[in-house]
Amino acid sequence: MLLASYLDGLGFSAVQIGAIITTTLLGSAALTLGVGLVSNRIHPLRVLFGAAALMFATGLGFAAVTDFWPLLVVAFAGTLNPSAGDVSVFLPVEQALLSEKVSGNDRTALFARYNLGGAFAGALGALASGIPAVLARTNDWDRTDAERWGFVLYAAVALVIAVVYLGVQPAVRRGAGEARRSVLARSRRVVLHLAALFSLDSFGGGFVVQSLLVLWLFKRFDTSTATVATVFFAAGLLTALSQLASSWLAGRIGLIRTMVFTHLPANGFLIVAALMPTAPLAIFFLLLRMALSQMDVPARQSFVMAVVPPEERAAAASVTNVPRSLASALSPLLAGAMLSMSSFGWPLIAGGVLKIVYDLLLLLQFRAVQLPEDGAP
Repeated sequence: MLLASYLDGLGFSAVQIGAIITTTLLGSAALTLGVGLVSNRIHPLRVLFGAAALMFATGLGFAAVTDFWPLLVVAFAGTLNPSAGDVSVFLPVEQALLSEKVSGNDRTALFARYNLGGAFAGALGALASGIPAVLARTNDWDRTDAERWGFVLYAAVALVIAVVYLGVQPAVRRGAGEARRSVLARSRRVVLHLAALFSLDSFGGGFVVQSLLVLWLFKRFDTSTATVATVFFAAGLLTALSQLASSWLAGRIGLIRTMVFTHLPANGFLIVAALMPTAPLAIFFLLLRMALSQMDVPARQSFVMAVVPPEERAAAASVTNVPRSLASALSPLLAGAMLSMSSFGWPLIAGGVLKIVYDLLLLLQFRAVQLPEDGAP
C-alpha cells in the first residue's frame, strides 16, 4: 500500500515505480528458489531466522535510500513484497512445515487459516499505511518523510516475526543422504507443469499488484491516500473471510474446481472495474473481486502438497512459486508504461484476460485428477 505513494513522493515516474516493483519481484524469485532448493539440507528455523534478518535490513534500506539506482539494488536484494498475494521467501519453508502436521482436507483447512491470518494482518497494514498521510496533513509535515517511517515499522515487524519463530517445532529432520536425493526426484513433471500454469496466472496478476492498483486509483480518480488505505483494509477483510470457505468448498467440489470456479468471476469483476467511470463504481467492483480472488490460494497450496511426496514439498513449493514470482515481475513494468500513457484501466483488463485464460487451462488439464480430500464432482 505504502510503496507506490512513497516512491511517487520521491519524484519517481510511473515507469520507474514499475521498474522498482519488478525488481522486488525478481529478487524475491531468486531468493525463494534458493531457499526452496536448499531448505532440505538446512534446519528450517535457520532459514526462517535468516529471512527475518533480511526483512529487517530491507525496511531500513528503503527508509534510508532515496536515489533510484541504489534503491533498485535494495529492492532486488530485499524481501519487500509489492503484492497482496503469497509471493514470499518465507513461503516454501512455512508450507512444508504446515504440511507435516496434517493431511487430506484438514490440510486445505489449515492453509485456509494460515492465509486468513496473513490476510487479516495485511488488511491492518493497509489501513495503517494511511496514518502517515493523516499525520503529515495534521501536523504540516512532509508526507514522504512521514511515510518513510512506515518502512522503519516494516523493519520492526521483522523482529516480532523472529520472536514468533522461536515457538516453531519442526518435525525430526531426515538424514543428509535422503535430503540430497529429494529435490523433485519423483514429482518433477507435475511440478513443472503446475509451475508453467501458475506462471501465466502470475503474469496476469503482475499487472494488478496492489501497489499498481493504488497508483491507478491515484491517477485515474485522484483518490486520497487515506481513502485508498480504507478501501484496501476492507478488501483485505473480504479476502481474509473468504479463505474460510475454501476448504468447505473443496470438500464438496474438489480442489481444482474450487480454484477455477472462484477465480473466474473474480477476474471478470477486475475487467469490469477497469471500465467504470467513477471511483465508487470502480472500488465496488474491486471489492467484489477481492472477495473471491484469493479463495483459490488454500486449495492451490493444498493441491501442490498433495501431489508430491512429503520429502519434496519444500522444493515443490519453491519451484511452483518462483516462476510465479518471475512471471509477475515482468508485467509491472509494462503496467507502469501503460499508466504513464493513459490513466484508463488497461493494466486491469490485461491482467483479467490473462488470468481467465489460466483458469480455463487449469480446469481443462487437471479436472480429471482426483485426490482423497476431493469431494464428488
